[in-house]
Amino acid sequence: MPKHIGIVGCSPEGTALCYREIFRHAKRLLGDRGHPVVSIHNEPLERYVEAVLKDDWHTVGDLLTRSARFLAACGAEFCIVPDNLMQHGVHLAEGGSPIPWLTMTDLVTRAVECDRRQVVGLIGTKMVMYGSTYQTALGLKGVRVLIPEDTEAESLNSIIFRELVFGETRSESRAQVVEIVRRLAGRGCEAVVLGCSEAALVISAENSPVPVYDATDLLAEGAVRYAADLKGS
Repeated sequence: MPKHIGIVGCSPEGTALCYREIFRHAKRLLGDRGHPVVSIHNEPLERYVEAVLKDDWHTVGDLLTRSARFLAACGAEFCIVPDNLMQHGVHLAEGGSPIPWLTMTDLVTRAVECDRRQVVGLIGTKMVMYGSTYQTALGLKGVRVLIPEDTEAESLNSIIFRELVFGETRSESRAQVVEIVRRLAGRGCEAVVLGCSEAALVISAENSPVPVYDATDLLAEGAVRYAADLKGS
């Protein structure tokens, strides 16, 4: 039987998207039978937001650890957190977690490296774009990361926090995000990392002017591969 997957929830919409994608990948990779058991535990999103705004990553780590312990108690054998910014807290959670973690950053970096990209764009919240969530891991592999201009970053941040985290999308916002990615492509980006858990609500391989690395989707696929001990996990 595949390993029991534990999802540590932060953003409800991002968590729901990841849960859905896990079973889409399970169907594709495993067929109609032998799908993994998946459990979800969350601490209230506002606790994470309060800690991040205070730059209190130890509290973020504690919240992640608390969920990991709950998930382990109900049988989960490893856990994931489908929130890009919270990847920073995983290394603080690992020491107190009874089960291992699988991270977005590792999976995205592996995919970009496998495709031999040299320059990629990154979209997400301002904290993700201006921080080191992906810049460090990709930089260590020799990949240059470009982010949108400041006004574009402000627009993205607003779209994410006012719409996407609530599962809402507007055609104007979708067009705006696609145009931002188009401008990144014009600056030399060979592909773009979707560093927002809900980004697929507005941009995907179907409407992006360059290839995309959807962190949520890669995490979901990676979780299924790890759970089923498939090659490429």
